[in-house]
Amino acid sequence: MKRNGFKFILTSLILMPLYLFAGGQKEETTPLKEINISYVKSPFNLQVMVMKEKELLEKEFAPDKITIKWHEITSGAKQAEAMAAGSLDIASVMNTASVTIANAAGNNVDIIDAVSRPIDTFTIMTGENGPLNVKDLSGKTVAGPKGTVLHQLLESVIQKEGLHDVKLVSMGLPQAQTALLAGKVDAALLAGALVLKTQDAGGQVLTTSEGYVQPLLVSVSPRSFVEAHPGVITRYKKIQSQAYDFIINSQDESLAIGAAQQDLSPDYALDLYKRSGIANNFVKADEEGLLKDILFLQDLGMIEGAVTPHDLISELLDVQ
Repeated sequence: MKRNGFKFILTSLILMPLYLFAGGQKEETTPLKEINISYVKSPFNLQVMVMKEKELLEKEFAPDKITIKWHEITSGAKQAEAMAAGSLDIASVMNTASVTIANAAGNNVDIIDAVSRPIDTFTIMTGENGPLNVKDLSGKTVAGPKGTVLHQLLESVIQKEGLHDVKLVSMGLPQAQTALLAGKVDAALLAGALVLKTQDAGGQVLTTSEGYVQPLLVSVSPRSFVEAHPGVITRYKKIQSQAYDFIINSQDESLAIGAAQQDLSPDYALDLYKRSGIANNFVKADEEGLLKDILFLQDLGMIEGAVTPHDLISELLDVQ
């Protein structure tokens, strides 16, 4: 009997890790009381606005007594900093350039879902009497945020068009628009509603990202959070997919939410929605685009560490 008892204990000890790590994921042992999520409305992230205003996540996690806390953080770099500090569990929307830069710096954050592919949303704009062509940007000063897809767009234009002496002054999007309209810079990197409002004020679109950069906006989470709470990530993705379906099936109501959240007219909201490239899946071409982003950022000297597309993608992300 003693030998049989010993064999039972030994077998249990051997099998225990299999139960804990079945499927390659850690067991969720730490109960959550709250989930901290960034609320990123711009350029026109309709899924996120619908999720928040319809309280879809709050309803999903209410039975578990988990509180959803939204934080308005628009910058990809700031979201990465917040995740590194442990104050943000899910970045609802980041561009892949920011994700790549974060990982190259040792901040391990994973792409968990696709949000949109907004080719016509990101632009380089000039004032009413500014340059008329991207080739005229040589020797000019441009305002906009560094380390973003807009910065990537500018650098791509510089390389592809053979420009020289283009100076980028780093600042946020509203500040860039103000500087442009005040005539303090020659051009500005702008996106979303600011593009339409700048056009109303006499500004002109020099170019969109088409032909230069394929923007991809994604949802992101710290790798440590993904590994500790895979079920939470799966449920978040489920709710984001539900928001996507709601938008497709109830477009008028969804656009009304977006218009209210960004203080836009219905026509502006519809225009931005058409530009947004809303998505609900991550495809092989997106993964290939990550490699292009990595090589591009390496060429610019914006990242030094070795990074691969696999390093950026969560194991929970289904690449289709």
